Amino acid sequence: MTIEPTQDNLVVGVVGAGAMGRGIAQVAATGGCTIKLYDTRLDSSKEAVEFINNMLGRAVDKGRMEAGDAKAAMTRIDVIENMSGFSDCHVVIEAATENLEIKRKIFSELESIVGDDIILASNTSSLSVTTIAASCEHPERVAGFHFFNPVPLMKLVEVIDGVRTEPRVTDFLFGLGARMGREPVRVADAPGFLVNQVGRGYTIEAAHLNSEGVADYVDVDRIMRDAAGFRMGPFELLDLTALDVTHPATRMIYEQFYHEPRYRPSTKMNTRMEANLLGRKTRQGYYVYEDGKQQVPDEQAVPEYDSRAVWVSPSNPETCEPILGLLKTLNANIDDGEEPGENSLIIVAPLGIDATTSSLEEGLDPVHTVALDTLLGLGVRRTIMKTPVTDPAFVTSARGLFTSDGTPVTVIRDSAGFVAQRILAMIVNIGCSIAQSGAATPLDIDKAVTLGLGYPHGPLAFGDFLGADRVLEILISIFEMTGDPRYRPTPWLRRRALLGESLLTPES
Repeated sequence: MTIEPTQDNLVVGVVGAGAMGRGIAQVAATGGCTIKLYDTRLDSSKEAVEFINNMLGRAVDKGRMEAGDAKAAMTRIDVIENMSGFSDCHVVIEAATENLEIKRKIFSELESIVGDDIILASNTSSLSVTTIAASCEHPERVAGFHFFNPVPLMKLVEVIDGVRTEPRVTDFLFGLGARMGREPVRVADAPGFLVNQVGRGYTIEAAHLNSEGVADYVDVDRIMRDAAGFRMGPFELLDLTALDVTHPATRMIYEQFYHEPRYRPSTKMNTRMEANLLGRKTRQGYYVYEDGKQQVPDEQAVPEYDSRAVWVSPSNPETCEPILGLLKTLNANIDDGEEPGENSLIIVAPLGIDATTSSLEEGLDPVHTVALDTLLGLGVRRTIMKTPVTDPAFVTSARGLFTSDGTPVTVIRDSAGFVAQRILAMIVNIGCSIAQSGAATPLDIDKAVTLGLGYPHGPLAFGDFLGADRVLEILISIFEMTGDPRYRPTPWLRRRALLGESLLTPES
């Protein structure tokens, strides 16, 4: 039987009436499909229909949908009491709990009900599509169809090819996703697929930074929101998604990649999960929540600049000039000598190395040295990093100076790479790793991440924005300083940086 995703009489089955199943049913119904909704609990299916009706009613009230269209969509949703009702479906989408044995049981029963050429799709977010399909009689008609929560608001859907999936299957799902009003991207089967892989670069690197004592969670969030332009800081995001969801998924991705260091979980995150500090749903995570409102610690009081002379390292003209320009606008007392004066505040601007190494390599006094992160510019939030021996009076002087125009300043401990440098380099490198594997096209990688995670740029475009050569330098420096293979640059990044090409450049 030849079916097209655009045909008028398309019948879509949905297994599971939870948050994901009801969302999939809603967008399929508004896309003109006939829906057959099943859940092991009949009451859940009925509640889902009522929920969808309320959601469409709200859309009508807000002028986002015509009343007639909402009514027509609701008439296309039928609740079935057992899975035999899927017998006339053209495609069935499984949206059950993330448990391999449960999914395999569902697919086995579906195969006994529907025809051999009917497409079966799983909304799994973390399980291998190939593994789910392996126990099926016809694995070639099984694919992944991964929506994001809440489905009606999140436009992305990942269409996942299992190893044995026939191209016609994912071609059909690609078209069906578009009919549902989603933006489909095609991805090869891999742990975490696409979006969940890249997302680990944001949250897990932040967790490692916090575990190392480099910065408190609230400071990491402020840097990534204000300076890097993310809508939510990584720890705010972890509180929203809940640690008992995020950490097990991270652990699964790490294990499925045979302990690939880039996805190494944080032991501190595991400890917090075991302590039931899960986030918003337990009213305490990285933040405390009172009446649903996040309680955010106040920033430190801003000190006055004490007019101490400031000497800027000239070792890198690319960073020296903007820093000197800023100091002039701040009316700083600039030390313009070839060497810093005896009591001058010394400013360095390293990429990928710590303040200690930067000061010692340049023969500077680490007691008087403060590092300034220039990767993202100096206009919104500034990050300064001290050495373990930096005189507190010099840190206070630097804070007073760099906040004197009202721009907030965050002080962190010494780290190979600042907060933003480490997190952004990791995001870019993971995106490059996916491109290198051929699991998705460069354009689809960036499209998926911006739609699915809401990042200000996709990972490859972010690398271009920062400069692929600078990202490469950051990673090489961190890798050489720490010896941690988490930071080894991918061939995709290295080659395009050396060639001066965009990270979005596909293989010729």
